[in-house]
Amino acid sequence: MPDSVPEPIAEKIYEPTLASPIAEDVEELELSNYTTALLDALKSIREKPAPDDLSKLSVSQTVSFLAIAYEKLRNAVEYREDHLVLRAAIERILKRRLALNPEGTGEAENLLRELTWARYFPNESLGDRDIDSIQKIINRYNKIKAHLLSRSAQKTHITLFQHLFEFLTCEIEETLDPTATIRFASFTYFIFQVLKDRVRIVGLDEQKKNAYLLVALDRTYRKSDLPYLRYHLFTTFYTPLTQLSDDQLEKILPDLSAILKKIDEMIVNPHVDSLSKFIKKQLPPFLIFFDLINKKGKELLTILKDKNVLQHEVEELCREKYKQVGSRLRNLAFRSLIYIFVTKMLLALILEYPVSQFLYNEVNTTSILINTIFPPVLMLAIVLFFKLPGEDNTKKIFNRIINIIDKEKAIDTQVSAIKKRGDKKSLRVFIFTVVYSLTFLLTLYLIHYGLNLLHFNVVSQAIFIFFISVVSFFSYRVKQVTNEYKIDEREGFLGPIVDFFFLPILALGKFFSREIGRLNVFIIFFDFIIEAPFKMIIDVFEEWIKFVRARKDEIV
Repeated sequence: MPDSVPEPIAEKIYEPTLASPIAEDVEELELSNYTTALLDALKSIREKPAPDDLSKLSVSQTVSFLAIAYEKLRNAVEYREDHLVLRAAIERILKRRLALNPEGTGEAENLLRELTWARYFPNESLGDRDIDSIQKIINRYNKIKAHLLSRSAQKTHITLFQHLFEFLTCEIEETLDPTATIRFASFTYFIFQVLKDRVRIVGLDEQKKNAYLLVALDRTYRKSDLPYLRYHLFTTFYTPLTQLSDDQLEKILPDLSAILKKIDEMIVNPHVDSLSKFIKKQLPPFLIFFDLINKKGKELLTILKDKNVLQHEVEELCREKYKQVGSRLRNLAFRSLIYIFVTKMLLALILEYPVSQFLYNEVNTTSILINTIFPPVLMLAIVLFFKLPGEDNTKKIFNRIINIIDKEKAIDTQVSAIKKRGDKKSLRVFIFTVVYSLTFLLTLYLIHYGLNLLHFNVVSQAIFIFFISVVSFFSYRVKQVTNEYKIDEREGFLGPIVDFFFLPILALGKFFSREIGRLNVFIIFFDFIIEAPFKMIIDVFEEWIKFVRARKDEIV
């Protein structure tokens, strides 16, 4: 961490103990030390014990059906990656419950009950032990918040409390699923160990490069959002706040704002972007190798001994993953269409008719029809042109897996250098930025000209541009799924020309989705009008079901 921030109280970079090769009789492949350490670390992980029959948390199937239906609808109006939905649900539930009960007393059980209602966790998979651990976390964060409030200098730092609340939700999710958290950390550290010696940044020392590499890995491999990026960085360099003693808290709290500011500076550093691009190109073989570890278990060492067997398993796994990518592609496209329709299209179409009538005393039914039909057709057309990886890609993945896990190959590393931008390059970037801005205006003018020929008024044109930009942006995000296992993405002859006119629309769609999306009236409607009374009704309904069951047991 930078010099202006206090020394870490406890450094926590997870480092499995390196061991000698697991198998002595290696026929064709001797595993690298990092690979051996990873396998040993994974072998030592223990599954979280299931709760006993007396303490397990059980909810009604009828209530669960209603809660699942609500969560599906609620998540449809706020587009998130699947792995980020749980933390968002924890954040939403806790905000509502702590607003009514700021002390947080007894809220752990309520939180876990609501999560079980919606089947974020299987019924009866959580129990009293989980309730106690989560309640301790909530109590500890409330104590930290009280410490900060007692300091007059910290009272105005509203963002600091928001960061702390996000830390709370991150820690709760990882505490509830510790096995997955440790496995993910082990895989992340393995990638870090393999890549740290294969990349350097010109003019930057090794320690800072490694810190930026950790951020880029968290963003690219773990696909963490901003709250998780902050939380993982903080817990990498410092002991988690809930594990600090009162004396340690007294030392770190005065500098907490400065620490979080430095963490944010690390996250947005340009070197992180460069390293993220580098990591994306390296990830496919790691992903396949990790899937092989997860699937094969005890058979893994036998498979790794023989390159021919390993190649066969990699080919089978790649074909399976390519099929899964196709399925995910269709599901994401469908979800994106629902999101666009519910949060954007419906609202815009409701406005188009009355506003056009009010401003122009007429309504162009052709424009409304085009604005209704064109976005889903565009999404479908884009998705149909996505190409999944083939056999050539599979061969490259296998060769790179050998380079990663083979001891001899691992020693012979090829270093990729990332250079700093010079003044000459900066001048070129400035010129390109000006050209890009002109392209943006040219693209919008061509769309405007074409819509004028169809007699679109200004309102209908604005809605059309809004639709195609948002659909293009979501299509681009969906397309990233097809690149997950691609070693090299080949660009067609017309690719640069298409990108020249397409990128401005993509940038506009990103703006609409991320900035204006924050004003999503449907989210406000669900969170402040629907959710609280709905969950209260569910709670009462479940208590009634329990009451009836108790009376039934008494009769029996």
